[in-house]
Amino acid sequence: MGQRITRAKAKIKAARIPYRVPSAADLPARVSGVLAVLFLVFNEGYLATGPQTDPVRHELTAEAIRLARLIRGLLPEDGEVAGLLALMLLTEARRPARVSGNGELVALDDQDRRLWDRTQIAEGHALVRERLASGVAPGRYQLLAAINAVHTDARVASDTDWSQVVALYDQLVRLDPSPIVALNRAVAVAEIDGSQVALAAVNRLEEPLAGYHAFHATRAELLRRLGDHEAARAAYARAIELAGNTAEIAYLTGRRNRLA
Repeated sequence: MGQRITRAKAKIKAARIPYRVPSAADLPARVSGVLAVLFLVFNEGYLATGPQTDPVRHELTAEAIRLARLIRGLLPEDGEVAGLLALMLLTEARRPARVSGNGELVALDDQDRRLWDRTQIAEGHALVRERLASGVAPGRYQLLAAINAVHTDARVASDTDWSQVVALYDQLVRLDPSPIVALNRAVAVAEIDGSQVALAAVNRLEEPLAGYHAFHATRAELLRRLGDHEAARAAYARAIELAGNTAEIAYLTGRRNRLA
């Protein structure tokens, strides 16, 4: 990042690009890049990388939310700004329940939902409802926020409306046909159509996601459910090799070791 900044400064100087504060008319065209950066900052805080870091870095998630609130104040009619803020709030609300006392990541289904921040959930839900009421077709962040709203609306994991989650992912796939979105959709499909159907969908993503730890972790969980423990152990081992978060590594290691 430091090298990129240095190169950018040199380019600005060589090309004599003048400095000016963007006008209000410039903001809509630039906001998507800003939102992408904020989402990356938030995600690094939500699941920090590197063996020496805390598994969750609250200072990063808090700063991303603070900046999203500033942009929301500047662009109150922008649906994706509202969607990203809602997504951050609904994700951050679950932070107190995400890591166990022994430093292991706690899966969503296993979290103590009494620890979730209900104030943040209420604010996130209100933003999602506001965008639904607007009648404007939702963008990527709004759909991700809506998916999280379904999860945080469930009193217990078994109450989750998985058909609604899959329907929202179907909309998201049309906007963002990336393999990671397809992987997340397959997780939801497993809850409706079963692990065998979901595993077939996941296996089709092997080429683009071979170096992504969540791909192997998802395969491992589906194989475990299907009773193929040998293949599940191998998939867990690959996920552990690729994971970069201490709490996630501890969680995956525990899942692998608990296989019969």
